[in-house]
Amino acid sequence: MTKHILIVVTSANRINEDKETGLWLSEFAEPYLAFTREGYAVTVASPLGGQTPIDPSSLGDVEPELLETRRFLERTVTLDVVDAASFDAIFLPGGHGTMFDLPDNKQLQRLLREFYESGKIVAAVCHGPAGLIRATRADGKPLVEGKRLTAFTDSEEKAAGLDAAMPFLLETELRQAGAEFVAASDWADHVEVDGSLITGQNPQSTLQAARAVIAKLKG
Repeated sequence: MTKHILIVVTSANRINEDKETGLWLSEFAEPYLAFTREGYAVTVASPLGGQTPIDPSSLGDVEPELLETRRFLERTVTLDVVDAASFDAIFLPGGHGTMFDLPDNKQLQRLLREFYESGKIVAAVCHGPAGLIRATRADGKPLVEGKRLTAFTDSEEKAAGLDAAMPFLLETELRQAGAEFVAASDWADHVEVDGSLITGQNPQSTLQAARAVIAKLKG
């Protein structure tokens, strides 16, 4: 049977009045292409549905094949119409937009709980794990509590010069939620796999994270 993967992207397009944000394109494009090459079916969803904003900073020096995936971001479905039972894995790409609209999204929290409790793959890369912060298990405990994971580090956020503009620091918040956070050096290709939870640290880790999802689906 064909595997089905749900990719959840941000709908947020601004950090503040002066700076645009959105999805970091390669963090969507690389997994999308990797999954579809395996013959998997992919559905793209977002909090608001419709066209996904793309961070302009992610469009420079990008391979044409990755740029072409923007057409799959024009008509995303809304999270409230998604049924977790229809999918084998959920993947959350990053981009700073996720910091603003994923953490408190109740529909995403519902989906993450259903994926996690049914033993399905929950994967996220870079700022995508912002969506995991306030998700809970059936017993009410944080989904990330006691889980070994990674995400965009506080060090990387400071190096990017956006630490003061964020509503919170992702590494700090995940640690406070009880996660066993593993940080590699800035911009290292670094992925953590803990059971059905797969996380990548930064854009450089995206393809390895996608490959880990594929390996888990095949295994």
